[in-house]
Amino acid sequence: MQPVTIYTTPFCGFCHAAKRILTSKDVTFTEIDVSRDPELKQEMMTKSGRHTVPQIWVGETHVGGFDELNALERAGKLDPLLSV
Repeated sequence: MQPVTIYTTPFCGFCHAAKRILTSKDVTFTEIDVSRDPELKQEMMTKSGRHTVPQIWVGETHVGGFDELNALERAGKLDPLLSV
């Protein structure tokens, strides 16, 4: 299974929803809380080109945020991406 990294903040509903999708699939992920660390937030923005959370990577593939993760799940494309 590909490693999954998700940049989050504690009070973000979309972050919690994204983590629920991943957890429901028994995916172990690395969560990076950017709420108190401007350097981590800058790292996320530099890597993703976006400033909102969550930002999710599966391996080296930037999935995007919750909407993109959810779209992959609904289209049946998330499992194949995770198992590459």
